[in-house]
Amino acid sequence: MKTQIHTISVPSDGSYDNEALSCSTLDISTHNGEPHGGLRGSNEFILSDSGQKINSDDDQAGQLHLWLQRKAKSAFSEKMIKKRLPILRWLPQYNSTDAIGDLVAGITVGLTVIPQALAYSGIAGLPAAYGLYGSFLGCIVYIVFGSCKDVPMGPTAIASLLTFQTAGGSVGRAILLCFLSGLVELMMGILGLGFLVDFVSGPVSSGFTSAVSLIIVTSQVKDVLGISASGSTFLEIWGSIFKDIHNVQVWDTFLGITCIAVLLIMRIIAGLKVGPADDELKSKNHRIINKIMWLVGTSRNAILVVVCGAIGYSFQASAAVPFKLIGYIPPGMPSFKAPPFSLTANETLSGREESFSDMVSSLGSGLIVVPLIALMENIAICKAFSNGKPVDATQELIAIGLANIANSFVQGFPGTGSLSRSAVNNASGVRTPMGNIYTMALVVLSLLFFTPYFSYIPRASLAAVIIAAVVFMVEVKVVKPMWRSKKSDLIPGLGTFIACLVLPLEAGILFGVGLNVVFILYHAARPKISVERLTSPGGTEYLIITPDRCLIFPSVDYVRNLVTKQSIRQSLPVVIDCSHVYGADFTAATVIDSITQDFAKRDQPLFFYNLKPSVCATFEGLSPADFVVYYREEHLDDLLKQRAFKPKEVISA
Repeated sequence: MKTQIHTISVPSDGSYDNEALSCSTLDISTHNGEPHGGLRGSNEFILSDSGQKINSDDDQAGQLHLWLQRKAKSAFSEKMIKKRLPILRWLPQYNSTDAIGDLVAGITVGLTVIPQALAYSGIAGLPAAYGLYGSFLGCIVYIVFGSCKDVPMGPTAIASLLTFQTAGGSVGRAILLCFLSGLVELMMGILGLGFLVDFVSGPVSSGFTSAVSLIIVTSQVKDVLGISASGSTFLEIWGSIFKDIHNVQVWDTFLGITCIAVLLIMRIIAGLKVGPADDELKSKNHRIINKIMWLVGTSRNAILVVVCGAIGYSFQASAAVPFKLIGYIPPGMPSFKAPPFSLTANETLSGREESFSDMVSSLGSGLIVVPLIALMENIAICKAFSNGKPVDATQELIAIGLANIANSFVQGFPGTGSLSRSAVNNASGVRTPMGNIYTMALVVLSLLFFTPYFSYIPRASLAAVIIAAVVFMVEVKVVKPMWRSKKSDLIPGLGTFIACLVLPLEAGILFGVGLNVVFILYHAARPKISVERLTSPGGTEYLIITPDRCLIFPSVDYVRNLVTKQSIRQSLPVVIDCSHVYGADFTAATVIDSITQDFAKRDQPLFFYNLKPSVCATFEGLSPADFVVYYREEHLDDLLKQRAFKPKEVISA
């Protein structure tokens, strides 16, 4: 039997009337005598500037020329320029209120970023000064290109740990990693690849962040205890700690634990409020006290580092320092020069010269992982403070890419937006990205005038700053709602968490993404299928099977087995409702061909209802026999009469 398709013929212009609309409950009146209100589908086409349709078989060079013209026109339009240079949108409306808000927020963030930059250098395995080097020039770049007012560009805990695992504590490699990561981010932005972060699901992101937090805390335990330890993974670091545990320094341990306790108490103070619960009922004194408590709590890192530095200096004067200090920091600004594209024997840990290709090879997968994780951090911040507005991932990639490229010319290591500093920025009342300029000014002042005093800061106090900050990044709070919402999501989240603790971070995040993809493929291979016994308008009983998604290679065998099982068991005409099938592939076409043959051998009718023209074309590519498609319910009785089907004895299950 030849293929039967109960639909109208397709006109020469490639359009068709959607007969499925006839069965809709919507009241669609005719328009100029055309069915369905004149609603018509069509094949893909390109409209020229004159409005003429250019068919796909027309001159390809002409189409390419028109496409390039449109792209060039849109790239240099006023709208696109303002989109790629966000400063042009808010700077003309900048006023004194914005300036005051940005000044307060910028100074507050600056007091936070200086101690964090010194501490994060230790996580990256670099001298303390390099954290400050990466905390000022990128801020200026982000003012021009950044789209989120709350993002303070600079080193972060996660980026620092990834830098250590990728560069291995080599200054030259870390600077080159900053440059190359910026280039990768910039190219991803130009090519519009911001969607790649969508492949990292919420559970995988939570598992990764939690594991990184524990690794960072573990890496700082050695400084709190005053011992030596090495390693890049969670297990390696703890193994090294236990090997040197007999060398614990009492004063370092006492100072570190005390600093952690003080920071946690000051964090609580920042959230305390005095006076009535209603802000309108608070007196002026109440507001002043609350503001002071908030400022003290927010600036807790800077206050602690200054106090501990003074303690270290007092002991240094007496020539009896019971603590390990961070040591000498070169005074002044870093020199502006290109990142190193080769290393001499004196600059490498192995004592061998390294060419550019050797350095790139040693960085390995970090060249991809570091930019992706930086984008994840930055997008998380933008979404957290966007108030429901859409986030332009492409623009953020361009901004952080250019910022990292700029930082590499002043010896900075990779950075991105910091969630903790963004929270401070937002709570301080920042109005525009201009707040970054005041943060930059504080960092520059500290480099010019205060670096000699930074050398007296105890390592245990910086370790306490890191531990007190990142311990709250362990996302325990998501486990309970995830368990209530969908328990299976705990598997990729927990798998990522364990993998990141045991394996290097880039391998752990790839494992988590891979595990998540397996779950997605499993769900694609097992679509939800409803099976119902219905009666046609003419009184004939039939079986209708409705898959809820596209028919593609992972799922077609599962659908085939279910259709075959149910059709044999029920011994009724079968209708496959394809209303939700928006796509199909060659494998699905071969399976449909096989199914139609099986039904034909059993002399059992099989019909396809509401099949999309594109899917129908895919199935017809194999010219299946007895392939019948219809679009109106009243056609079913006509088809059943044509087949003169007589039900056989029902086969028991």
